[in-house]
Amino acid sequence: MTAEWTLDPDRYFDPNPAQRAAARDLYAQIAALPIISPHGHVDVRLFSEPEATFGTPVELFILPDHYLLRMLYSQGVPLEALGIPCVDGRPVEQDHRAIWQCFAEHIHLFRATPSGGWLDHALHDIFDIRQKLNTDTAQVIYDDLAEKLVAPDFRPRALFERLNIEVLCTTDAATDDLRHHQAIRVSDWCGRILPTFRPDAVLNLDTPGWRTHIDMLSAVSGIEVRDYGSFRAALVQRREAFKALGAKSTDHAALTAYTGQLTATEVESIFQRALKGEATAEDAVRFTGHMLIEMARMSLDDGLVMQFHVGSYRNHNPVLFAAFGWDKGADIPVRAEFTHNLRPLLAELGNNSRLTLIVFTLDESAYARELAPLAGHYPALKLGPPWWFHDSPNGMRRYFDQVMETAGLYNTVGFNDDTRAFPSIPARHDVWRRCACNWVAGLLVCGRIDEESAQAMVYDLACGLAKRAYRITE
Repeated sequence: MTAEWTLDPDRYFDPNPAQRAAARDLYAQIAALPIISPHGHVDVRLFSEPEATFGTPVELFILPDHYLLRMLYSQGVPLEALGIPCVDGRPVEQDHRAIWQCFAEHIHLFRATPSGGWLDHALHDIFDIRQKLNTDTAQVIYDDLAEKLVAPDFRPRALFERLNIEVLCTTDAATDDLRHHQAIRVSDWCGRILPTFRPDAVLNLDTPGWRTHIDMLSAVSGIEVRDYGSFRAALVQRREAFKALGAKSTDHAALTAYTGQLTATEVESIFQRALKGEATAEDAVRFTGHMLIEMARMSLDDGLVMQFHVGSYRNHNPVLFAAFGWDKGADIPVRAEFTHNLRPLLAELGNNSRLTLIVFTLDESAYARELAPLAGHYPALKLGPPWWFHDSPNGMRRYFDQVMETAGLYNTVGFNDDTRAFPSIPARHDVWRRCACNWVAGLLVCGRIDEESAQAMVYDLACGLAKRAYRITE
């Protein structure tokens, strides 16, 4: 008889007995705290209808998760075999049992990866699966999951409550009409699902179909965008609409951290060239840099926290992008520079403590060299948690080592999961809490902090920092 599959209760803790024991005790104090998820990409439509379900196991675990897709693709698994829709509409695998079997046959690829840990947590702790997923168990586990996913206790709203999620923030385009958030707001359900303002498609002039996005902005805001002034007014209107539905933050992504102020004449000239389809690559860089400063100014006006994600070369694989489109695992980190690039924004607004600018980077080399010193000085600047490729036990350890002594714990913002796959939310927060407890335990056993400080620090790392940074009240 096969032994029951279990997870090590001390996973991610240091093997040193004293540190492990301290980490275990600290973790016990915070493990059951509510989850604060202030930034992510879960589809809000899952929660806008009371009877909505997550669909099949494939729709829940595989299709939305680019972490899984990139690993499978790297080992020669065609995305067509995983049921990923093609841009040109050619046939792909539609049998979700076959897709799940294919996934299970390649599950060994995720050994010792963050994705593997998240999947184990979700299957074991959320869905009470007690067999390891593999070639032989794939169909039995599929049947078990499929049966549970149609049960009332596993519908999105019910699972949201059972997982003790206090707040979940989605990421929504500036042109989104927010109808699904409105539906939640007027329903009798009390779950807090809040929108996040993401204007990249209209701020970045090199966005494919930028002119179409501008037309959409005109339609949803009720302001005809014909020049820079009306463009700015439309953005202000959308921010107000987001905030009325509970939004706490904005989100911005760029390849580099460049910011720079344009004159009124310069910005109008660039915007008019863009409307005519004549903007250059240099125009796009300068306009985005200008608009990041404008977004910070708007945050001072409306109080929305500003998030800035830097350093992802999007859609690096042109063949994959042409066949399948965005978010299929082909985004690659690049080096980033912050000291010079952020100076125009920080020189004007960084000394104002009413602004909260949270910076994320995929370039770990910038942490100790630039970001920790910057965050340890400017009142407006805070450091986001390890992001994307670094959202891992080793990434978290490096983050604690490189950031905390210079920036200080209270110039960081705790954790956000930045996830598209809903079941990985509790898994990713659990990894963070375990790694945070292990780090604090190391400080405790070597005498750098006392027990009272250790308890306060792990609470803040689990919940307190995120609540304060994103201005989330009880």
